[in-house]
Amino acid sequence: MASRSDIIRSAARFASEVVGETLAPTRCAVCDMPGKVLCESCMCSLPYVDQWRACPRCGAPFGLVQCCSCNDLALSHLGLEMLPFQGCISATMFKAVTGHIVRVFKDLGEQRLAADLALLITQALPPAWHFDAVAYIPASRTAFRRRGYDHAKLIAEAVANSVHVPILDALERPMARDQRQFGRAGRLANIRGRFKARSCVRTGPRLLLVDDVCTTGATLCAASSALVSGGAELLYCATFARA
Repeated sequence: MASRSDIIRSAARFASEVVGETLAPTRCAVCDMPGKVLCESCMCSLPYVDQWRACPRCGAPFGLVQCCSCNDLALSHLGLEMLPFQGCISATMFKAVTGHIVRVFKDLGEQRLAADLALLITQALPPAWHFDAVAYIPASRTAFRRRGYDHAKLIAEAVANSVHVPILDALERPMARDQRQFGRAGRLANIRGRFKARSCVRTGPRLLLVDDVCTTGATLCAASSALVSGGAELLYCATFARA
């Protein structure tokens, strides 16, 4: 039975939410209509990746027959001979609308979008994927201080809750700069060798690694390589958007 203090805190929280919604109603991050942070109409109109046409290895939206993102030449530019993960999917393609959603989530502080991004990621997960925990790519120390929260961790927590597995803080926080300011070569140099697996990975868990956007694949590959080297038995990757 709830204590009196718990009831008072719950009532105060409800009252503050009512006041907040009255003074500044929740609005859709895309169309600005009041009601939800991402309304059903805008969610339905997002540029979704057709998983039946996507590359089963790297998740490139049109790479089922011949993938230009994870062939030998593309991998050589990443300094790899093979992908360090078993599979990767993205829920949507990175277009103007999905880029705007990511910006509102990461840079404008609308943390409630994490639940919607996690929902779309969860819906795109292949039924054949089985994993013990959900991991995430931690923000750099500079980005974490600037935002005050770890955006990928929020998504990972919501995904973990949805699929009923624990979340695992599997990676140390990197000291790399924000990847968005670099081109392909700069991203590779910025992130190479910056990730380190935590000791919890030594037990050999099967992991789903979550992030918001896959652009060149440099971050996912660097983080995955660190997790595999640290002891992860099996690794899958999933993001909200794919450039």
